[in-house]
Amino acid sequence: MPPLGQPLIRFDSIPSTQEWARGWAELGAAEGLTIHARSQTQGHGRQQRIWWSPPGGGLYLSLLLRPAIPLAQASHITMLAALAAIDTCTALAAVQPRPKWPNDVLLNGRKLAGILSEQSLQGDHLRYVIVGIGLNVNTDFRHTDLADIATSLRSVSGRSYDIERLRHSFLDALNHRYQQWQSGISPYHAWRRQLEPVGRMVSVQRPGQPELIGKAIDATPEGALQVRDAHGHTHTIWSGDVVVQKHPPHP
Repeated sequence: MPPLGQPLIRFDSIPSTQEWARGWAELGAAEGLTIHARSQTQGHGRQQRIWWSPPGGGLYLSLLLRPAIPLAQASHITMLAALAAIDTCTALAAVQPRPKWPNDVLLNGRKLAGILSEQSLQGDHLRYVIVGIGLNVNTDFRHTDLADIATSLRSVSGRSYDIERLRHSFLDALNHRYQQWQSGISPYHAWRRQLEPVGRMVSVQRPGQPELIGKAIDATPEGALQVRDAHGHTHTIWSGDVVVQKHPPHP
């Protein structure tokens, strides 16, 4: 299998790497195609939320995958990308981020990276997956509305990083983990080991449903979060906004 990251198409600025990668995927591009932009004007994450992508501030990249897998394993791609981002940050910045359900990477409790995996299906078969990453590298979030929730490698270490080198490191790490996965090694256990917010009290917001408050007790191999409420009932959460309760209610 050719290494991921080839061919590589680079832009100084585009609206969204995800949109460009999706366009090439629909034209029949082969697995491994990667779109990398120095900045994005319409970068977005889950539920179309804006991802601030200033020039040179981070790694903004989308990659085309065409794995022959059951749909139940599609969430593993998000796990793989999160673990590759953690590998990269550990190797280049000597920090140890943690994955956060469902698709983030945290450092010191603040968002360092977001993963966006978008699937295209044909019947019950997976046509392709576009996996995107926004990794905050050199961005300074001080004096912004994101100061309390986001961080970057530079904010933590005090030094700037070469985005090209970081991209190479990330693609190498993702390629290694992707090949392991293709050979039958699941990313689930490594992803689950330090997963936020397992073990903590959370509130879960889901469209059209009442707020769920309980303890996050586990995540399934398929990527769902399990939350136990005050009555002892376990809820399996496939999507939603999860917030850790800083001041859990007294029993």
